Amino acid sequence: MWAGGGPALIGCLGPLLPPRPLQTLASSLTLRLIRGLECSLLNTSFEGKNLTLQTHSIQTLAFKLGCDFTGLALSSATLEQVPQASVPHAMQFPAELTQNACRTRPRELRLICIYFFTDYFFQSINSSLLNNYVLGAQLSHGHVNNLSEPINISFWHNRSLEGYTATCVFWKEGASKDHWGVWSPEGCRTEQPSPSQVLCRCNHLSYFAVLMQLSPAPIPAELLAPLTYISLVGCSISVVASLLTILLHFQARKQGDSTTHIHMNLHASVLLLNVAFLLSPVLARAGAACTALAAILHFALLSCLTWMAIEGFNLYLLLVRVYNIYIRRYMLKLCAVGWGVPALLVLLLLVDQNSVYGPHTIPLFDSRGNGTGFQNNSICWVRSPWVHNILVMGYGGLTSLFNLVVLAWALRAVRRLRAQEKVPGTRACRDSVTVLGLTMLLGTTWALAFFSFGVFLLPQLFLFTIFNSLYGFFLFLWFCSQRCRSEAEVEAEMEAFSSSQTMP
Repeated sequence: MWAGGGPALIGCLGPLLPPRPLQTLASSLTLRLIRGLECSLLNTSFEGKNLTLQTHSIQTLAFKLGCDFTGLALSSATLEQVPQASVPHAMQFPAELTQNACRTRPRELRLICIYFFTDYFFQSINSSLLNNYVLGAQLSHGHVNNLSEPINISFWHNRSLEGYTATCVFWKEGASKDHWGVWSPEGCRTEQPSPSQVLCRCNHLSYFAVLMQLSPAPIPAELLAPLTYISLVGCSISVVASLLTILLHFQARKQGDSTTHIHMNLHASVLLLNVAFLLSPVLARAGAACTALAAILHFALLSCLTWMAIEGFNLYLLLVRVYNIYIRRYMLKLCAVGWGVPALLVLLLLVDQNSVYGPHTIPLFDSRGNGTGFQNNSICWVRSPWVHNILVMGYGGLTSLFNLVVLAWALRAVRRLRAQEKVPGTRACRDSVTVLGLTMLLGTTWALAFFSFGVFLLPQLFLFTIFNSLYGFFLFLWFCSQRCRSEAEVEAEMEAFSSSQTMP
């Protein structure tokens, strides 16, 4: 409870406020309460060198300083009795703090520190503070700014802050019409010495906090369970479907053409991708095993995208060159591209920078929680932003663009062919199924990854998760339809041959 500050606080509050609009009145009242608290601390007399006062949501410290001040370091170790201060923080003041005041009027100075464990008094539009902590400091006899040696304010969180944009800010009074101030980053530099720590280096005294913004766009935490369930079920179905497809291919005991071999390589890459993805959250805390799995997952994704592009390239050859498509050691060259190029890229990343793979934090926004409102979900994945942008999004974007062009070319060819003849209903239906199958075969649904913004975010999350977790299953359906069509064509040819033989 407060001790020794009651009368001084009442005296510093001043006269009653005149009638004002409700929001302006609340803002003005908050300002007067803060000013009254500061005035009370600056004028309260106490014995010794310091005074500590606290409630359940605020703690204040007052220090008597002389002109021989050599610096001061404070930490949350002094706040053990305050339940809200369970997350550590610290403030460090340089010796330069008192130089200007002592140069003009050498006297005893007073430094006050106010720790708010709530952002109730510092309401601002669209702001979310780390731990809801606000740490403030003020020196008697004038403002302190433009320090050559900064004041260091450290904030910690009990979870990793990877995936968030943390910005050190101070409360700028009078910069808002609706509130008594706004958060501003002026005069503060933000550093992150560790994944769970934010260090603010500011050249002035004020009220400080860490403004948190999700990067990338926030994903509601309540959607984690359904999206995880969809991913697990879809990937499991795709694993079974890919295995079944490969087994059926070998069971047929046929050499097969290059198109069939390309399909089987695509199935193998999808199988590896789904297995690695299912294991990724399980091994997120497994150290070296997580690093290895992240590299395998990246390799599998690149291989899958490459084989999708190879499918498009092979379809282009079938449509354009038709008869003259013989290429010497065609499959060997395709395998060198489909498996070799992704393996080379991943190995180069591992040799150049082995920290590029490991536990990766997926930012989530918990609208029902408190504190920062942020949660973390970790998987084994690419940790480097530039690698993700270039060798995941960029690579996938080029693949999707190429295959979309090939798909448009295929649709045009089918339409031109059918325009030359009268198409019965069953044949038109079969062509529609073919187009749908080609759409899935070329992996054009992966282009949904580029719609994760604005109003598209939530629909994109579910559509992308459903379509691409079941990608192996869709390939299996395509394989079955092609096999049934092939058998039907063979059977029709046999019947035609038999009829020709029986004719007189």
